[in-house]
Amino acid sequence: MAEDPKPIDFDKEMVGTVEVTDEHKLDLEALSAWFEANVDDFAGPIEYSKFKGGQSNPTYRIDTTGRSYVLRRQPFGKLLPSAHAVDREYKVMAALGPTGFPVPKTYGVCEDPDVLGSKFFVMGLADGRSLWNGALPGIEPADRREIYHAMIDTMADMHTKDPEAIGLGDFGKPTDYCARQISRWTKQYKLSETEHQPKMERLIEWLPETIPPQHESSVVHGDYRLDNMIFRKDENKVLAVLDWELSTLGDPIADFSYLMLNWHNPADGRAGLEGLDLDELGIPSQDEAVERYVARTGYPVPPMDWYFGYNLFRLAGIMQGIKKRVIDGTASSAHAKQMSDRVTPLIERAYDFARAAGMPE
Repeated sequence: MAEDPKPIDFDKEMVGTVEVTDEHKLDLEALSAWFEANVDDFAGPIEYSKFKGGQSNPTYRIDTTGRSYVLRRQPFGKLLPSAHAVDREYKVMAALGPTGFPVPKTYGVCEDPDVLGSKFFVMGLADGRSLWNGALPGIEPADRREIYHAMIDTMADMHTKDPEAIGLGDFGKPTDYCARQISRWTKQYKLSETEHQPKMERLIEWLPETIPPQHESSVVHGDYRLDNMIFRKDENKVLAVLDWELSTLGDPIADFSYLMLNWHNPADGRAGLEGLDLDELGIPSQDEAVERYVARTGYPVPPMDWYFGYNLFRLAGIMQGIKKRVIDGTASSAHAKQMSDRVTPLIERAYDFARAAGMPE
């Protein structure tokens, strides 16, 4: 019997809260007044702490005498006009919640920056399990399988909701999602290009000519993965899907294939599964996961190699921007340097998947 892969201690690093530092303090008097005016059954006083983790939008735990909430606000300082759209996060959760989809309860959004210095929203605290390691160490194989099935089924349920029917018809452009993404990341890549990469040039040429038909338009999460959801404490079901800041309307298969890339990412203590004995661990194979998603959605079996190539191309474009900032000296952290080193390997992997999908040399 093989041993479970050794986990990285993400519980220590990323889960839980810390005391709020001076730079992240909130005006509790103004916040209490907003709660009084906008949140039913609110009873102060407020105590608060800040969640650990790398959220781009500062996220706080708000504790009152009878209930705990979560407050998510835009970052402090100057922002790009469309960045950190917490009001969009709130809108999609408020629309999905009444359908029975697992999201935190929404209590209110404040678009007046005079209250706390930026937009923010308040939601319920999802009290459950945070899981980081895709291998799910310490969990029985049958439970692992149920957790993965729950993750796939929840995504399928999101992708089969009619955006118009739930009030999200205007949440994004519903068609030509992959074409727009390829165009966007090609431009971004070219703006931050630091060296000639023939394989990237080939992808830039081939991908737009071979986009599979978009069979449906749905809400897409944009960053759907294990650590962006909370699982119930007492059963292997999703309690809440979190971090909707990249959500829009688009191609559900692009969203699903982003999740499925974890089957090809190294098992490093995060969501990656490559190299693990999935059968022994009880985790569905890629084919089993695709089959389950297709059965639940009714969509055709997707050309996964094309979508893997597309997703890795997109990630390469994102990482190239970081690499350019590292070279320019505007992103000098060790983490940014480490991420910038991933550009060429991402291009190589994207190219390999594109070849498998039928791209000529």
